[in-house]
Amino acid sequence: MTGANSFSVPGYGPERAGWTRVFARDSVARRLDWPILLSAIALSGIGSALVFSATRNRTEINQGDPYYFLLRHLMNTGIGLALMLGTVWLGHRALRNAVPILYGLSVLGILLVLTPLGSTVNGAHSWIVLGGGFSLQPSEFVKITIILGMAMLLAARVDAGDKKYPDHRTVLQSLGLASVPVMIVLLMPDLGSVMVMVVIILGVLLASGASNRWIFGLITAGALGALAVWQLHILDQYQIARFAAFANPRLDPAGVGYNTNQARIAIGSGGLTGAGLFHGSQTTGQFVPEQQTDFVFTVAGEELGFLGAGLIIVLLGVVLWRACRIARETTELYGTIVAAGIVAWFAFQAFENVGMTLGIMPVTGLPLPFVSYGGSSMFAVWVAVGLLQSIHVQRPMSA
Repeated sequence: MTGANSFSVPGYGPERAGWTRVFARDSVARRLDWPILLSAIALSGIGSALVFSATRNRTEINQGDPYYFLLRHLMNTGIGLALMLGTVWLGHRALRNAVPILYGLSVLGILLVLTPLGSTVNGAHSWIVLGGGFSLQPSEFVKITIILGMAMLLAARVDAGDKKYPDHRTVLQSLGLASVPVMIVLLMPDLGSVMVMVVIILGVLLASGASNRWIFGLITAGALGALAVWQLHILDQYQIARFAAFANPRLDPAGVGYNTNQARIAIGSGGLTGAGLFHGSQTTGQFVPEQQTDFVFTVAGEELGFLGAGLIIVLLGVVLWRACRIARETTELYGTIVAAGIVAWFAFQAFENVGMTLGIMPVTGLPLPFVSYGGSSMFAVWVAVGLLQSIHVQRPMSA
């Protein structure tokens, strides 16, 4: 396919005989997975309304401008969409070649957090303040580089036809690559991000076809590691208090248990259809802390009710379903691993965020993908969508 109406897409060149090099201008758009794209856009749109509702009256944080957080959320979504398109244009195979650079930059980013450049937000020393009201959370991008780095190592010899499954040495190398950023993030300490990274690692190994002994070994090591973290007092006091409040919901309802108690009240008061957008008494009265970020789901539960909150879960389910389908349909192990890692990431983070608002999971400060306010999280999840779209678009075509 050549001529004025065609173009070559970086990373889309054939790595196996018979794969198409050149795409018509409109063929990439036609081959995008539109259910994922439209569901993610809808989630970000719903998130915009929820963020606006949660912050329009919060004069202590919105600098006197009721549209402050709304406009920034929309801007973050727009930048995220641009990053997604850039990722699709580059292609996940081109990024495969850039993994060493991306990995180095992400590790450098989280190391900078441990320097005086780092800043503490809500107890977690995991931010870099850039000025002008902007901040960066490098651990969000580490999730992507762990997925890409492990996929690169685990799939190299399999996709080349040298091995049917990753051998023990390759698995050990991939775990070594992932363990470095995980340990650094644990030192911040950002336990929520560490939990997500551990789930990502397990998802990646399961998708790679590695021996089940590695999976069982990692689960055992994780349990022992959690015990060691507790015994060695690595966790900060606020994190210990959060787990204590989760174990005993009646513990200090006006203190450490305040967030979860107010969250349950907000969601429970919504009923089937909710109080109506901008009419929730818990939200309007500012009873739920961090409602635009960690507890944004409480706004949906109170103001949109069971139906509105359920719609968010359904849309997230569509994203996960289509991502699982992409992982299953690709013919290269590298693409399968990347898609599976993203599924593990999105599924666990969404479950943890919704679960902590319902009191069935401990409070960890993880945002709800696409919905919560936050630039770093928004950029990272949209890059992940770009990777999924690239894997979907770059499926083998007939010559």
